[in-house]
Amino acid sequence: MIDTLAMALGMPPEAPEFWLPLSFMALLYLVVLAGTVLDGFDIGVGCLSTFAPAHLKPRMLALLSPWRDANEFWLFIGLGLFMAAFPLAWSRVMAQLYLPITLLAVGTCLRSVGYELRLRAPRELHGFWALVFGGGALLTAFSHGLLLAQLAMLSQNETVQIGFSLFTAGCAVAAYSLLGASWLIMRQGGELRARAIFWGRRCVRWAAAGAVGVSVVLALGNPGIFLKWSSNGGRVAVISLWCFMLLAFVFIEMCLQRMINTSLRNTALPFVLTLLVFIMTFAGLAYSFFPYLVLDELTLWDAAAATDSLERVLVLVVLALPVALVFNARVYWRMFGMSLPPEPPEFSR
Repeated sequence: MIDTLAMALGMPPEAPEFWLPLSFMALLYLVVLAGTVLDGFDIGVGCLSTFAPAHLKPRMLALLSPWRDANEFWLFIGLGLFMAAFPLAWSRVMAQLYLPITLLAVGTCLRSVGYELRLRAPRELHGFWALVFGGGALLTAFSHGLLLAQLAMLSQNETVQIGFSLFTAGCAVAAYSLLGASWLIMRQGGELRARAIFWGRRCVRWAAAGAVGVSVVLALGNPGIFLKWSSNGGRVAVISLWCFMLLAFVFIEMCLQRMINTSLRNTALPFVLTLLVFIMTFAGLAYSFFPYLVLDELTLWDAAAATDSLERVLVLVVLALPVALVFNARVYWRMFGMSLPPEPPEFSR
């Protein structure tokens, strides 16, 4: 496949002007996927905190504390990689996705400000800053849905665009809330786990509806993607992906139902399955759009920086990325399993 692509571009596969943009695109995909998955439970818990009872909010936010700084890392490194490796696509992408990217920036800022100031504010202001954090999380999830709708839809009908964008944004909030709820089920017992099971059951079908809606619009609204999906090799890959996603949603629903009625075993399974749904969704989008950055208009080789610049950036990435990966591996190592609240020390009299 790589040889065929290189021949179509008129370049040898070993040429730096061919493999450097391809390598940076693969790296950018991995960074965006890592940010979506690893920051996703943080966003989801923040969304759920806006609806949670007041006495549960402090524990929900305290559970996020070890990962807050690491979660913000992915957004900045993704933007930095995109601007450094594909500067010619920046203006085109911003022109098309200006609103969702602006909302994403505002939501990320509100999340950070709300969480940090809540830790430092007087007790009577904790509720206000927790609400700011939750509002920022809702805005972040909403912006992800808007961004996905803008990428999937090419219709010029303004009413249809607005309706589909709002539907996709709402389903994105539900998907992140499902990820946050499944993480809380795994991390916490008692009333919070029971409520998280209820929240997850309310969100799972909306998340599935959003995945179906985006896929249908993406295929019917883009002839090139429909042709890619319906080709001999593509048909098998797309059908297999959809079967696995359907099974994942069904098993998530079954696990949550069982937790309500009979058993609390295998509490990590809904979280793992939800992560797989996010990964499969992103893999389907990457397959559908490759090799374009702006669909049917601008490929990654058209938008790439000069080869000399990419080589310098690659040296910096090779030096910095292992350190970042080791740091994040240590931070995320303990995100699985039950969390116990700290016990106050006993002071001798």
